[in-house]
Amino acid sequence: MFKINVVEDEKNLAGLLEAYLKKEGYECKIFNTGEDAMAHKADDVHLWVLDIMLPGAINGYDLIKAIREENPIMPVIFTSARDQDIDRIMGLELGSDDYVSKPYSPREVMLRIKNLLNRTYKMDNQKISEIIKYDIYTINKDKRCVYMGEELINLTSKEYELLIFLLENKGKAFDRDQLLENIWGSEYFGSDRVVDDLMRRLRSKMEKLDVETIYGYGYRLK
Repeated sequence: MFKINVVEDEKNLAGLLEAYLKKEGYECKIFNTGEDAMAHKADDVHLWVLDIMLPGAINGYDLIKAIREENPIMPVIFTSARDQDIDRIMGLELGSDDYVSKPYSPREVMLRIKNLLNRTYKMDNQKISEIIKYDIYTINKDKRCVYMGEELINLTSKEYELLIFLLENKGKAFDRDQLLENIWGSEYFGSDRVVDDLMRRLRSKMEKLDVETIYGYGYRLK
């Protein structure tokens, strides 16, 4: 059973989302403040849903930083009443996997949760064990770990998914829309700027990854 932690200060909305999650068979914990959620940052769960704007001193950005310190590839969905590009970009910079603007339909959030869980854990479900070598890097797909020599490289789940997609399609060129659909899913309706931002972060962590920028089009891993 998948376990999901939800941080939402609007109690009616939190209760509604909790009801949907339990109806779908998920185990769910609800937190109404950042302080309450922070005490559970190391919980053994499969996904977090974080509201950015929270009462008190701890907001969603603080929480994702703390969660990422415990588990760099923990799937995280941000929600916010502020539908601004800067919030989306900052959330993705900090490692969120998706972003939902309020007011939202609980059905939409459920769909995004299901898609993210499927993308994140499909390797475990299929029991695939595979080692990929690329230049100085070793990728263990079974453990979802990337190493440079003996050193573990901390990638977010989206950075990892982009890396695997590129490795499995070496030499092929993809435009930004294709990368959006393959990494974020067809339900994502945000700006394609997130592709450039994600690629920049992946390149900064893996300097030997030879990704060619095709100006005016997209990217290709040589």
